[in-house]
Amino acid sequence: MHSKDADGPVVLEASGLTKHFPVRRSPADLLTGRRPRSVHAVEDVDLVLRRGRVTALVGESGSGKSTVARLLAQVHSRTSGQVRLHGAEVNVHGGRRFRAYVRRVQLIFQDPFASLNPVHTVRHHLTRSLRIHDNAGSTRADLEQALEALLAQVHLTPAQRYLDKFPHELSGGQRQRVAIARALGADPEALLADEPVSMLDVSIRLGILNLLRDLKERLDLAILYITHDIASARYFADETLVMYAGRMVEGGDSETVTQHPAHPYTQLLIDSAPDPDRITAPSDGPGSRPANAEPPSLIDPPSGCRFHLRCPFVMPRCAEELPPHFEIGDGPGHWAACWLYDTSSVREGVA
Repeated sequence: MHSKDADGPVVLEASGLTKHFPVRRSPADLLTGRRPRSVHAVEDVDLVLRRGRVTALVGESGSGKSTVARLLAQVHSRTSGQVRLHGAEVNVHGGRRFRAYVRRVQLIFQDPFASLNPVHTVRHHLTRSLRIHDNAGSTRADLEQALEALLAQVHLTPAQRYLDKFPHELSGGQRQRVAIARALGADPEALLADEPVSMLDVSIRLGILNLLRDLKERLDLAILYITHDIASARYFADETLVMYAGRMVEGGDSETVTQHPAHPYTQLLIDSAPDPDRITAPSDGPGSRPANAEPPSLIDPPSGCRFHLRCPFVMPRCAEELPPHFEIGDGPGHWAACWLYDTSSVREGVA
């Protein structure tokens, strides 16, 4: 089970993180004088990554999860908000300061075959990582020892069996282990894992998650685990944050969020996920009802709660006012951005 200690040192945190991608103007836009538009991919996101803990960021495709990871990795520049490393604001793109930052914060990509250059061997990928981050030692023997240590950390042994192989000669799980080893070559404090198992065969996903958990414990890492599979978040993460259409809608201890979901969207995710522990049919709750609409356009997002177009409990207020985070009280730090939990006023039709 997960550690309940939420007091580990903060490594990386974001507050008010926002990203708008400008949309290229078409000739028709120029002729009609339409103002430039943008995709509101991420809006006002707050999160904290602590040493020795895994934070899961869950949501369907297009919700903005990967954009958050790239903002934290400084791959994308942010529109507004702050990213802080050990309390100091960071905003770097290229150069020595960027290299110093990625030495401490590493991004693991979704597709290991795409993230590894197919014309280079495992030895080349790992050696380059070690040398870029000054961890290769001063002699050839030091380098070989470092390479063997990296592969041992990701359970690819003996190292000589893998060092001179090309990515296409490895299985999907082995390629992802090499990608993780390459990230460890920087000796980071935080790993941003962007759907690290979604491209892998179901039979080997658990092995990669167990590896990441083992690394978290042995190296005292802070890990952001991005996934669309909320069931794996319950198994792997200490804390779970749920994202919909660019905004955070629920968060708290993983056991609480997955077993007692508060936001109607989280309930929808839970009921759509296979659960071998659920021996009865889902109750007639919001997760069991069909969605009323597709996710909203992020070029012209709706006012109020972005989920109100699909919510079975929608009220007039939901379309007009953006709900703040309401404390739920079911578990440590459990909150939901939903007007159903506004106890400050009595609304007709709401229990």
